[in-house]
Amino acid sequence: MYQLLGVNTDAKTTKGTNLGYLTGILYLAPGDISGHEVCAWRNAGCTAACLYTAGRGKFSNVKQSRIRKTRWFFTDREAFYVALRSDIEKLIKDAEKMGLIPCVRLNGTSDIVWEYGKSSIIRAFPNEQFYDYTKSVHRAVQSLTSELWPSNYHLTFSYSGANFADCFKVLSLGGNVSVVFDGEKPKAWGGAPVIDGDLHDLRFTDPRGTVIGLKAKGEAKKDTSGFVVRQEMEQLIAA
Repeated sequence: MYQLLGVNTDAKTTKGTNLGYLTGILYLAPGDISGHEVCAWRNAGCTAACLYTAGRGKFSNVKQSRIRKTRWFFTDREAFYVALRSDIEKLIKDAEKMGLIPCVRLNGTSDIVWEYGKSSIIRAFPNEQFYDYTKSVHRAVQSLTSELWPSNYHLTFSYSGANFADCFKVLSLGGNVSVVFDGEKPKAWGGAPVIDGDLHDLRFTDPRGTVIGLKAKGEAKKDTSGFVVRQEMEQLIAA
């Protein structure tokens, strides 16, 4: 049993096994639902449309489990890290038994800074692949330009409905940007080609300088803030 990571617990990461990967994801309670803020760069749009309401996240027992994990992270960080390291070690062993490559996503429903400090959990496993989405343009740019950035940590920048200039900056540096669409994904957005991000969750395998098109899920289907790009807006933004 895993204490913190969800392994093949959702349809999207399960698709990765067909591509040779075993994915472990840490799902926390997003925003400040737990009483602690874990999404410092969120806005009203992404908060309302958060994937916290999609898939298993709609069940009360799952929500309560994520709240407990989040509070544990803030109240006893040392013990939390011990459990997380144990989970990652188990993931590596399980992947080896299955003939798969392990990979870890620490921000399943959060946007925590994991990369800094000698005690960084990512730096503790330099041979394993970590990846995340972020709405911090600073983190996204650092991941593309800083020599100090962990080479095993890939970030995909997320469109919020109000950060188009930041998206363009990340794309111009060769980074990737995820955009949620309400209908058929366009061929291009912001001058960059769009690929289907719903085929799998292995964002570190995506071609550089591309837009990761995602389908609106959960409460995002009702979004009117601009976080979800609507059909009528695609022609205005698409290249």
